[in-house]
Amino acid sequence: MQIEEGAILRGKVSGLAAFGAFVELEDGKTGLVHISEVSSEYVDDISKHLTMGQSIKVKVISVDEKGKISLSIKKATEEKARKKREDRPKKSGALQGAPEVFEFSHKRREMEGMSFEDKLLKFKQDSDEKIQDLKRNTEGKRNGGYKRAY
Repeated sequence: MQIEEGAILRGKVSGLAAFGAFVELEDGKTGLVHISEVSSEYVDDISKHLTMGQSIKVKVISVDEKGKISLSIKKATEEKARKKREDRPKKSGALQGAPEVFEFSHKRREMEGMSFEDKLLKFKQDSDEKIQDLKRNTEGKRNGGYKRAY
């Protein structure tokens, strides 16, 4: 069996080293999962993530001319998660976008017929309202929220 880049295969951990894990693939060939390709989080000690004889899924990153096989557990799990997202049924309906997008387009339609001066006045009013809200919310929080007793 020819091993191709990008293929996702099953294998067993056949050896652990400080720099990664050796994985025996189904066809008897052995590849290396570098420690940086074990997990998406930082891996300090590989034995915390893998054990000898553990069956794992790996993605073939590269195969060089000497036959060395570079593998990745991290990319195999990312591929699996990506496929799950693609397999989900699509939502139907008019409002699929984020609420901010809808709110922005709503404000844009509202401002289409306004003159520049009206837009500027509306902006100033909105800005003043936001500043008043901010002041109201931060006033009681000054001095750590405690009042001095005299």
